[in-house]
Formats: sequence, C-alpha cells, structure tokens
Amino acid sequence: MAGLEEVEQLHRDQAAHPAAVVRRSRRPLPRPLPSPAYRRFPTTAPGGGPAGAAVAGPIELWGNPAVDEVRLPSRPESAAVARRLAEAVVVGHWGMSPRFAELAVLLVSELVGNAVRHTGARTFALRMSRRRRGIRIEVRDPSRALPCLMPVRDMDTSGRGLFLIDQVADRWGVDLLPRGKCTWVELRLPDPA
Repeated sequence: MAGLEEVEQLHRDQAAHPAAVVRRSRRPLPRPLPSPAYRRFPTTAPGGGPAGAAVAGPIELWGNPAVDEVRLPSRPESAAVARRLAEAVVVGHWGMSPRFAELAVLLVSELVGNAVRHTGARTFALRMSRRRRGIRIEVRDPSRALPCLMPVRDMDTSGRGLFLIDQVADRWGVDLLPRGKCTWVELRLPDPA
C-alpha cells in the first residue's frame, strides 16, 4: 500500500512529465470517510483530459444511480467506480451520514464483486433508490444463475460475500428478470438518537 510519502512523490513525478494526467476533484464530498482502503487509489474515468484539468466527480463521469441505472463494464476495476458512486449518492446526493455510507459502500462492493466474478457478463447495472426509512441498492446482470448463501468457516478465504450481505443488510433478495436477474439489498436508516 502506498504511504503519504509515496503518493506525494508520485504527484511530483507526474508534474515532471508533461504527458501525465493529474486528476483532481472539483469539490470534495462533505465530511469524507476516514480513509478506508478503497479511497486510497484513484479510479480511472472514461476518456481523458488535458494535464492538470479538473475532473468531475463520479456522478458527473458515470451517471447517477439514484436517477437511472448506471451500466459499468464487468471488470474488477468497476467495483471501485461503483463504491465511489454509492458514496457520492448516499453522502453527497441524499445527505446521509458517512457511517451509513460505509455500510452502503460495503454492500455495493459485495454485490458488484459477485456480479463481476460469477456471471461472465460483459456489463452490469447499478441502481440505488431512497426509501422512507432507508435505501435499496440493486445490481442487475444478464445471468440467471442464482447466488447461494453458503456456510462460512473461520479459515475460508473466499465465499464470504453473500454471508456478509446477509449479516449487514436488513433485507436482500434476487428477482429473476426476462433476461438475467436483479440482486438487491435494503438498508434501513438508524433510528434517531
């Protein structure tokens, strides 16, 4: 993992090379989460731009999954994009707490990971909706293979995704579609203190 010194050196090296593209966000999200691992590395956005140009946030680049479904390529890197989109929607668009956003990001990461790893599809779609007492996150893919909740042992190194979803989400399920399926989770807002 890159430390702060390595990141600063990377930025100094990029400034020395005129062809390097330095990406900066136009505006930070309010009260960012305390640097979890998924925020340490930038996500490559589609297209490019001139060196030093400001880059739009994830919603401007990829779309807003709270407004319409966002289609992403079925590659491991898309999980980082989906996490950034989820955080931007939950904190920036809906104004919910960063702690709640962490749970939503975790669920998105697991849903997307399962879609990328197990479906063999070229793309998947992410959609988020606000409910009266919480949120719903949906990942749609063209596979009709149903996920299966397996028992998890302490030494297992894989197969924990659906178990984690089952532990964190208030409700989850799978809806079969004419072409594929929609795996969804619902997360209830915490009661006010």
